[in-house]
Amino acid sequence: MGTLFDLVLGADDSLDTLRSRNNLAMSYVTGGRPAKAVPLYKRTLADSERMFGAGHLKTLRSRNNLAMAYQAAGRSAKAIPLLERTLADCERVLGSSHSYTRTSRSNLAMAYRAAGRSAEAIPLLEQVLADCERVLGANHRETKTARRALAILTSEPK
Repeated sequence: MGTLFDLVLGADDSLDTLRSRNNLAMSYVTGGRPAKAVPLYKRTLADSERMFGAGHLKTLRSRNNLAMAYQAAGRSAKAIPLLERTLADCERVLGSSHSYTRTSRSNLAMAYRAAGRSAEAIPLLEQVLADCERVLGANHRETKTARRALAILTSEPK
């Protein structure tokens, strides 16, 4: 069953439909209803993969959005494999220094942390920090955020 956007804007092949479905799903997550976002994000991901291919930035973002909805819904076991695949594809397609690769690495680290896997999160955040310092400089806002996230994670009791 399609959404109202699908009915008004057309079937799966419309960029406007994908964008609208994604925005509706994002509204569900923001509004505290991530479980309602999951089916919308799943469909957007499937359509993105079909329309653009697995390595396209739109597809990478769609996969990340689905993973983050799973994470927000407390379903780390579903989120982590999607985030791992997204990071691997980002590194392959965009390179390790690309801003979206850094975002993907950070998202995976936070999912690992939420799943009680801090030992796996720390090296990811160390790499994010190193990439930020190299690409953006020591005083950039993103670098400071990465430094703070790593400090918080490494100071947590084990």
